[in-house]
Amino acid sequence: MRIWKLISGIISIVLSIFVVFQSGIAGLSNALEENGESGGSAGLFLAILMLTGGIVSIALHNKQGKGPNIALIVLYGIAAALGFGFAGSYSDLRIWAGWCLICALIALVSMFIKKKTSEESKSSSGDE
Repeated sequence: MRIWKLISGIISIVLSIFVVFQSGIAGLSNALEENGESGGSAGLFLAILMLTGGIVSIALHNKQGKGPNIALIVLYGIAAALGFGFAGSYSDLRIWAGWCLICALIALVSMFIKKKTSEESKSSSGDE
C-alpha cells in the first residue's frame, strides 16, 4: 500500500491543478449565466482537498499506524462528498469525486490490512 499512496498522491496533485483551472472556468460560466449552480465553487474546494490529500499521502506513505490513513479518509471523503453533492450540471466534478472516493476507500482498506498484518506478526512471534 505504500506504493499506492505515493502514486495516488502524485496523481492527486497533478489532477488538482487541472481541476482548479476547470472549476474556475465552470464557476465563471455559472456566474455569467446566473444559473444559481455552485459546481465551480465546489470544484475549487474539491481541488484544494485533493491537493492536501495528495501532499499528505506522499509525506506519510512510509508511516505506520492508523493516523495517516484516517487523515486520508477524512480529506478524500469530504472531497468526494462535496463533489457528488454539488456537481449540478458540472458532470466532470463527479469524475474527480469518484477519484477521491477511490482514494478514501483504499486508505480505509489499507488501515485494516495493516492492522491485520501487524496482529498476525505479533501472534507468529509469540509462537516461537
